[in-house]
Amino acid sequence: MKPKELQELIEFINQTGLEEVKIETDKFKVSVKRSPENVVSAQPVQQYTQQVAPVQQPIAQQQAPATTPQAETKQEEKEPANTGNYITVKSPMIGTFYRSANPETPAFVNVGDSIKEGETICIIEAMKLFNEIESDVSGKIVKVLVENATPVEYDQPLFLIEPN
Repeated sequence: MKPKELQELIEFINQTGLEEVKIETDKFKVSVKRSPENVVSAQPVQQYTQQVAPVQQPIAQQQAPATTPQAETKQEEKEPANTGNYITVKSPMIGTFYRSANPETPAFVNVGDSIKEGETICIIEAMKLFNEIESDVSGKIVKVLVENATPVEYDQPLFLIEPN
């Protein structure tokens, strides 16, 4: 099963509301189960099977990781100097990042804006579906790490938030 086919299957499951789907063939075995974590797993059966990373998970929040001196120099150009107490909002999926609902409306959030938990902070388009990404924390937007209308990868940092 190709990654695109797997992604289409997941979108179909999201649209229909099914809780669990299992597919087995000679070459692979896929089990998709909806849960609070929305974790998708694929387990290889033979050596021809690809290991598929989770496609959709809730917004990951964690403190910015410690860096080596060489990496720090590169990060200083992109991020504020003190990122130790900031929360990084990461992309829960592969798609196109949008800061607003359409080109005529203002961005959901800008640097310096205060946000509340559950507030929409951006949209990620995946397979012609627009997924609103909500903040899991209240705080202040410190940095927007992605340009509007650009592709994003799974787990790519999108925003830095200073929690309240």
